[in-house]
Amino acid sequence: MSTSTEPTTGNESAHPRLSLDTAAARNLATTTKTPPQMQGITSRWLLKVLPWVQVSGGTFRVNRRLTHTVGNGRVEFESTGAEVRVIPAELGELPALAGFEDDGALRELAAACVQRDFAPGEVVVEPGAAADAVVLIAHGKLARRGAGAYDTETQLGVLADGDFYGAGALTDEDPGTRGEGLTALTSGTVLTLSRAAFQEIASRSPALTGHLAAFRAAVPGQRNAHGESAIELASGHVGEPVLPGTFVDYEAAPREYELSVAQTVLRVHTRVADLYNEPMNQVEEQLRLTIEALRERQEHELVNSREFGLLHNADLGQRVHTRSGPPTPDDLDELLATVWKDPSVILAHPKAIAAFGRECSARGLYPGSVDLEGHAVPAWRGVPLLPCDKLPVSAAGTSSILALRTGEKAQGVVGLHRTGIPDEYQPSLSVRFMGINEQAVISYLVSAYYSVAVLVPDALGILEDVEIGH
Repeated sequence: MSTSTEPTTGNESAHPRLSLDTAAARNLATTTKTPPQMQGITSRWLLKVLPWVQVSGGTFRVNRRLTHTVGNGRVEFESTGAEVRVIPAELGELPALAGFEDDGALRELAAACVQRDFAPGEVVVEPGAAADAVVLIAHGKLARRGAGAYDTETQLGVLADGDFYGAGALTDEDPGTRGEGLTALTSGTVLTLSRAAFQEIASRSPALTGHLAAFRAAVPGQRNAHGESAIELASGHVGEPVLPGTFVDYEAAPREYELSVAQTVLRVHTRVADLYNEPMNQVEEQLRLTIEALRERQEHELVNSREFGLLHNADLGQRVHTRSGPPTPDDLDELLATVWKDPSVILAHPKAIAAFGRECSARGLYPGSVDLEGHAVPAWRGVPLLPCDKLPVSAAGTSSILALRTGEKAQGVVGLHRTGIPDEYQPSLSVRFMGINEQAVISYLVSAYYSVAVLVPDALGILEDVEIGH
């Protein structure tokens, strides 16, 4: 009688198995499992820190005091190779040319602009030089520098792509000299329009001459430092002088925000819903992950939407630039100064926060932390510094950092939604049964309604062109 032995692996003993193999035992056992995991779920701090305002009518109107247009926008350019030209219509961003629409005169003014390329450290405008031209920054960064109070040079700000400097030289009767100058922080290009060329073109254009006369006739006292129509007051008087009369004017056409929507159709086969609901409800898990994806899209739109997103709705006067590239403590102080009336939070891409941490470490600084909803989060000047991966990072390795004042009473940034909608599953999110098709597939319509509004311009500030790989 002969016996045969099966081949054995190096991990098995030579003698026969005396007990049930674990691989076979798993056929009779229920494994311990997790709910479906999703890597795309983030902390979504923006959705957490925004106060949400109920929009019962589906549209939110922001009423403000009347603001006079001062033309403090940004000028755009076009280039062919190394040649850069200003787009004629973009000259309307200069205060003196705001609202001027004579294409012929604008084309002449654009043609009169002279291009100048500069290198880092080069002085583009000397302090004390004659104020005889307006400087249009096509590309690069320049520091406005002037004499300080204690015989030292002081930096007054940074100008970058689309900004302009010295626009008053075109219309002032006697522009005199500049008390400050421009020094290049990076290489770049500027275009200059001289006062002489501007006046020569204006002398040949009756339309431009009339427009400039109307601009000079405007009374500066009709608006305050924020561009709002002034409220006339009297103070410090004695006796019985005639007090000024006044009224608070409003915008005739205030901006309205309609609620946006993110939607998808969730499909689940009836066989799955009927037979595979233990130990986890398949429909509930499918719905949970779908809602997570919708909330991620919602936060992305609140940041990036060209219609209402924060990146595209910050006032141009609320946008500042870094002094050298990476986000330094000085830059964040400058950013907080744009929302100095009780800033609530700072939002930045995680890589931008890491870059800021490196700059602090290089200076021997250690930012503190604050408690926010049970989490210890980093802070700067007591303002929470929160990560938001929806802030884009460009191919050049730059991003933006946002500073917000939140709340309706604080005239800040508020989220907009509508609760109480039919088939509401979460606030302002509905799940509607759409039926079962001929393939026995159940369909649910999942919809989320939202928007965001900046109540007054100084509620939102942006630090632009932040280098995160420096």
